[in-house]
Amino acid sequence: MARIDAFLKLGLAQGCSDVHLAVGVPPMLRMNGDLLPIKFRELSDTELEAYVREILSANQIAALEDGHDLDFSYVAEEGGRFRVNVFRKVTGYGAVFRHIPPDVPTLEQLDVPKVLTDFCDYHQGMVLVTGSTGTGKSTTLAAMINHLNETKNLNIISLEDPIEFVHPSKNCQVIQRELGTHLTSFADGVRAAMREDPDVILVGEMRDAETISMAMTAAETGHLVLGTLHTTGAVKTIDRIIDALPGELREQTKAFLAMSLKAVVTQVLCKTPDGRGRRAVLEILVNTRAIAKLITTDQTHQIPSQLQTGKDMGMQLMDQALLDAINRKEIDPDDAYRYANDKRKFTRYVTDTDIVPTIDVGGNEKLMQ
Repeated sequence: MARIDAFLKLGLAQGCSDVHLAVGVPPMLRMNGDLLPIKFRELSDTELEAYVREILSANQIAALEDGHDLDFSYVAEEGGRFRVNVFRKVTGYGAVFRHIPPDVPTLEQLDVPKVLTDFCDYHQGMVLVTGSTGTGKSTTLAAMINHLNETKNLNIISLEDPIEFVHPSKNCQVIQRELGTHLTSFADGVRAAMREDPDVILVGEMRDAETISMAMTAAETGHLVLGTLHTTGAVKTIDRIIDALPGELREQTKAFLAMSLKAVVTQVLCKTPDGRGRRAVLEILVNTRAIAKLITTDQTHQIPSQLQTGKDMGMQLMDQALLDAINRKEIDPDDAYRYANDKRKFTRYVTDTDIVPTIDVGGNEKLMQ
């Protein structure tokens, strides 16, 4: 058994989401959003390097020594599947292990709005799930793939970095390909997938202009494309896509978004009131003629008003979703305050007044002491 497995076993026993290993500090566990040290000595550079090298191949070691970070999946000997990032820094090696649950969650288990099930009924176009790192984007997409797998008869091609949830084929054929193992880039993966008779293409991360462009082409040519972006709102997502492509393609990109973008889901993970878990809270945009016109006329700043009035279509702003979850006593108000855009609406719910800014006599905001 690799020595690093002992830390992973402890993390699983504690119910953590991530295990962090770094030189000069004890191993740390991500527990319900907080990073907490375990009772262990500080790791030395030679010690951690030895631990990490035990689970790497010769090619991975060579890539790491050439200055590349590593992303891969790892199965501990005593059970537990992890998404791993290994890197080098000033003091030596570092590694983060994110636990991947053994069972693919359902949309019902995630308790997300029903409109996400409706998104799975699209035959073509693009649906994006966005948010910061660690907000559950991959989990939400896995649940959508699982729903398709159980209810449709389709060819689903999933491009991931690395493969996280494993989808056994049920009613669908699910082909999972991993960056660095089965394909050289997401863009090449999408290009190849379009020659493989796909119905659905999942792009694990639309991280560059070429990948975005290829995903747009796939969505325009009769495929349903599911993808992720590291953006923190529906408007920011649309603006990011427009800005990512060359200026001469700006009008073409806006036309694509107006016609083929079906929905944008942005999510955060908020602590539950008892602090023992976290719950996804979602902002949802469903593309309409009105929103499409705002995109083509460079008025994306007016999109929030459409989300506010589009509740009957399943749309909601992040702030409204957070307030609703607070009133249902599903999330901690103090944690919700961190993610709110208009924090004034949340001040009356906050219990920890230290996080609320006050106005000093000079008119400047400062945190309450």
